Amino acid sequence: MGVELELTADVLVPREETELLGRKAVAILEQSAAAATVIDMCCGSGNLALGIANAIPSARVWGADLTDSTVALASRNVARLGVGARVSIRQGDLFAAFEGDNLEGAVDMIVCNPPYISTSRLEGDSAHLLENEPREAFDGGPYGISIHQRLIRDALPFLKPGGWLLFEFGEGQDRQAAALLSRAKAYEPVTFATDRDGKPRVAIVKTHNSVPTEVRDRPR
Repeated sequence: MGVELELTADVLVPREETELLGRKAVAILEQSAAAATVIDMCCGSGNLALGIANAIPSARVWGADLTDSTVALASRNVARLGVGARVSIRQGDLFAAFEGDNLEGAVDMIVCNPPYISTSRLEGDSAHLLENEPREAFDGGPYGISIHQRLIRDALPFLKPGGWLLFEFGEGQDRQAAALLSRAKAYEPVTFATDRDGKPRVAIVKTHNSVPTEVRDRPR
């Protein structure tokens, strides 16, 4: 997406599917004349946050991740690209990272490339992924969708009515993603972006223009 990033051994190496996610996000943001507020959840090296900030100079972007090393790396990438006035990196467990930032109900778009490989696969046919990259970047729990479940639910108090949620998922997880979004009862019908092999890999969805209070304020 036109940015050069520092990477380290304890962070996910950005892949082609995530650039698909980033470019879809940029295409949506380009359609709005207003300055957008964007969250990059599970930001890793900051690749999505920085790619979006590079393409949309008017955007105010917030990134968040859990580990010390990942947050430090993303912060260094923000500094080396000179966008510290527009991109802020926070640390915490998903949206808890933004406590005190007054982002509730103020976000136009959330993008996320969460871990989405099941724990059992990481101990089997996908174990090779852990040779050079950290488990935290891949392990999505027993079924590979543990972070997706929390993301879809916990994004709602932060998104504006009509706000966008875009997230990556693994091959064959599109039905699970659609079911989770439908169950939340707060999103419009989902569309999927496909990779070069025609496989769905990115969910693109927006909230209803008016989200019921009980949905927005449900316990997180």
